[in-house]
Amino acid sequence: MRPEITLLILLAYFAMLIIVSWVTSKDADDASFYTGNRQSHWFLVAFGMIGASLSGVTFLSVPGAVASTHFGYFQVVLGYMVGYLLIALVLLPLYYRLNLTSIYTYLEGRFGPQTYKT
Repeated sequence: MRPEITLLILLAYFAMLIIVSWVTSKDADDASFYTGNRQSHWFLVAFGMIGASLSGVTFLSVPGAVASTHFGYFQVVLGYMVGYLLIALVLLPLYYRLNLTSIYTYLEGRFGPQTYKT
């Protein structure tokens, strides 16, 4: 593919992102951006959590790692599952009860602003 076409596709993509964000953000504030007005379905939040924790490099390199370690990577997957369960059972109820948007707001309220400025 020619570089001009690639650049044109990239510019069109960013233009589309800007237009969509401008159209959909007219009635939004910071709180609704970070919490989705607490109206998001659980499966969308779950996929968002998984997507935020995995990078493109991980997505591309894991099949090779699995093949070379004879499924030793499965232990990492089990660790992810335990971590997601802890988040779902401990942190999310805390976030909802205290109306928090991140762990940093909890740390500030509990221990003061010094805890998250490191």
